[in-house]
Amino acid sequence: MRFIGDYPAKTDAKGRVFLPASFRKQLEMSGERRLILRPDVFERCLVLYPETLWNELLDEMRARLNRWNGDHQRMIRQFVAEAEVVELDSNGRFLINKRKQQYAGIAQDVRFLAVDDHIEVWDKQQLERKLDEQDELGANLQSVLGSMPAMPPQA
Repeated sequence: MRFIGDYPAKTDAKGRVFLPASFRKQLEMSGERRLILRPDVFERCLVLYPETLWNELLDEMRARLNRWNGDHQRMIRQFVAEAEVVELDSNGRFLINKRKQQYAGIAQDVRFLAVDDHIEVWDKQQLERKLDEQDELGANLQSVLGSMPAMPPQA
């Protein structure tokens, strides 16, 4: 599953927010009923994972990390400790609890940003500041991808 788009939304007084209709439709078409919400590990935003992807991530972590290594066990614990299952209500809303709102700096205006196979949930102003910092995107893409051999055309 690949998500595309950047959608504004607002939280209500209880911290509920509507998941954009295009994301809901895509999840519904793929049979995904539940999402997993957790703070991002690199940025001050939240991440929504389709449950299937979440399970794949945990499988990958378990395959790479040794359950009998204390450092590895702490990483797994930290990664799953802040995760919670999100189910949309009949109106397509879900709750962002206060602790997660505070972590991400979410006041009222949020933006849902599709990032390939998952969705980031940002405070609107924080995302705008972050995207303004990204003016080096072309140079970064060139340095990472510019030296790679060309891919053969798809048939």
